Amino acid sequence: MSETTTEPQVAATNGHAAARAAAPQAPTASRAPVRWEYAPAPESTDHVRLRDRYGLFIGGAFVEPAEGRYAPTINPATEEPLAEVAQASAADVERAVAAARAAQGAWAALPGLERGKYVFRIARLIQERARELAIVETLDGGKPIKESRDVDIPLAAAHFFYYAGWADKLAYALPGGGAIAPRGVVGQIVPWNFPLLMAAWKLAPALATGNVAILKPADTTPLTALLLAEILQEAELPDGVVSILPGDGSAGAALVRAEGIDKIAFTGSTAVGRDIQAALAGTDVGLTLELGGKSANIVFEDAALDQAVEGIVQGIFFNQGHVCCAGSRLLVQESVAEDVIDRLWTRMQKLRVGDPLDKNTDVGAINSAAQLSRIGELVAAGVDEGAGLRQVSCALPDRGYWFAPALFTEASPAHRISREEIFGPVLAITTFRTHAEAVEKANNSNYGLAAGIWTDKGSKAFEVAAKLQAGVVWQNTYNHFDPTAAFGGFKESGFGREGGAAGLRPYVRQGA
Repeated sequence: MSETTTEPQVAATNGHAAARAAAPQAPTASRAPVRWEYAPAPESTDHVRLRDRYGLFIGGAFVEPAEGRYAPTINPATEEPLAEVAQASAADVERAVAAARAAQGAWAALPGLERGKYVFRIARLIQERARELAIVETLDGGKPIKESRDVDIPLAAAHFFYYAGWADKLAYALPGGGAIAPRGVVGQIVPWNFPLLMAAWKLAPALATGNVAILKPADTTPLTALLLAEILQEAELPDGVVSILPGDGSAGAALVRAEGIDKIAFTGSTAVGRDIQAALAGTDVGLTLELGGKSANIVFEDAALDQAVEGIVQGIFFNQGHVCCAGSRLLVQESVAEDVIDRLWTRMQKLRVGDPLDKNTDVGAINSAAQLSRIGELVAAGVDEGAGLRQVSCALPDRGYWFAPALFTEASPAHRISREEIFGPVLAITTFRTHAEAVEKANNSNYGLAAGIWTDKGSKAFEVAAKLQAGVVWQNTYNHFDPTAAFGGFKESGFGREGGAAGLRPYVRQGA
């Protein structure tokens, strides 16, 4: 069942209310309230110059794919093609590994200070092209421009800046003595929800520690990775230090299994993560996995409720819920549950869904038809299992992939919507009475990536956080990231850490 909503309305007034109240008034017909709308504020794309066709980036140059395959990358908000992109094959992976092997010795031999200069230069060039990168990220992925502009691109640059500073200080980041050496050739596979940012998370520490890298972007969002290839050329990064191989899942599988790879870093689904771990079992190839999540956002009765509601919205509707650590499970203390749900529902009705390039948009397009189908399947399962669905009623564009923000009340921990990662703008709400019950329900998940705690009591936050099985716990905020802070999960959310000094360790061998 779906609940229909209306936009907030404001009654029209003027400055003569007191005078009218003092004089007798003739009966008047009631007037409809005035509904205030935001005027469209589209971001201009005039200065963005995408190529009609992009090749693979190997050995410092764009090259044709061995099998000659190309596929269009689609704007999910319009279903229109943006560019044709080469599709890598196993033969292309072999070429990239060979180029990386040829470049690795000289790159690792560079003094850390010199490597850091290259990494710093990449950061500066990302800043210089920030507006273009933000627009292309939005066109290719469907996320609102204000998120690409204010979060994704600045954070990508910040990660390169941060790791540039560590390049000549590795002994301080990795104490314990012994020689510190790079792993060698690393394969890096990134998802479609944060294409450039996830590339920065992986490339920056790999390059700073003297590794060479082969990056495999997601097949639905390859464009900013290919623009990053142009930036690497402009930064005069030595040929072969970074290769970029767009393609489908078969290209990623070939990269994982390629001869000559020393480490794999993967961000994506738990199912694919399992396959990668099985493929590398018994080998000397290093592995870090950052996988799915079903993170709990816990609201206690002493929380600042308006602040908590904003954090809930940020936690689940940011990037259309396409966030591995999205706060997709809301646990609310029973004494304030009705109040929180009422405030949240009122706030949700103010979310603006539509053109991702409009600077007023809060919720953009779902990344692909396949992901939209997945969201619809799990929402239907929630309804069938008896949870109460409320979905914002709003006009959606005729073309593209769209899903209006939704929440489920009375979501049981046994429901699929409480157990499986939806990866969309859908929230499952459960109540609790005691601290112990909150912790038990939060940990009742196969995942352990992140959590949020909303309380006015610092001691309570520390007590609960210490008991949560989550790699990251936010207090009175959600989805806040910083390059200096480590990120990673437990259980089926993966292992290893990215970000901070801890993000350097997976890329080095350390010993006598």
